Amino acid sequence: MKSIDDQGRPEPPFASDELATLVGFLDFQRATLEWKCRSLSANDMQKKIAASSITLGGILKHMAYVENHWFSDWLLGREKLSPWREVDWSQDRDWDWNSAAGDAPEQLLKLWHDACALSRLNVSSALETGPLDQLAKCTWPSGESLSLRWILVHMIEEYARHNGHADLLRESIDGQVGE
Repeated sequence: MKSIDDQGRPEPPFASDELATLVGFLDFQRATLEWKCRSLSANDMQKKIAASSITLGGILKHMAYVENHWFSDWLLGREKLSPWREVDWSQDRDWDWNSAAGDAPEQLLKLWHDACALSRLNVSSALETGPLDQLAKCTWPSGESLSLRWILVHMIEEYARHNGHADLLRESIDGQVGE
């Protein structure tokens, strides 16, 4: 049985296999972002601090994109999903961050929740055909491929970095602090 902390986050397993540990830490990081964005208004989701343009809404939309990018596009070689496929990224490389200002918190959370759910399905699907060292369908321009293990670790790193931003933003909104 998974242990849930005071913020509703599933604790990663203390002693388990590699896959359960990686997925446990990724789910913990996902739950941390959700906690930082919980019960906020549209104005709160767009609040900025210092000279940064980062907002909680921008983080949510960016992470929805990153979930789809790595677990659908790269891992499985699928075409970009909506809304990502309709974006002219050459016009705004930070569209995911910038366009979040026009989205309601409920829209952002749904987009992100849906992306996380699809990522979980994609990882399960990939694991039916191979282990953690299986290579992604997409490759770097050099021809090198990334493993599923690399993608999982990268996603933990991506969430951890942006959760640090989310900590600062949430504290500036209502004083809420915590890891």
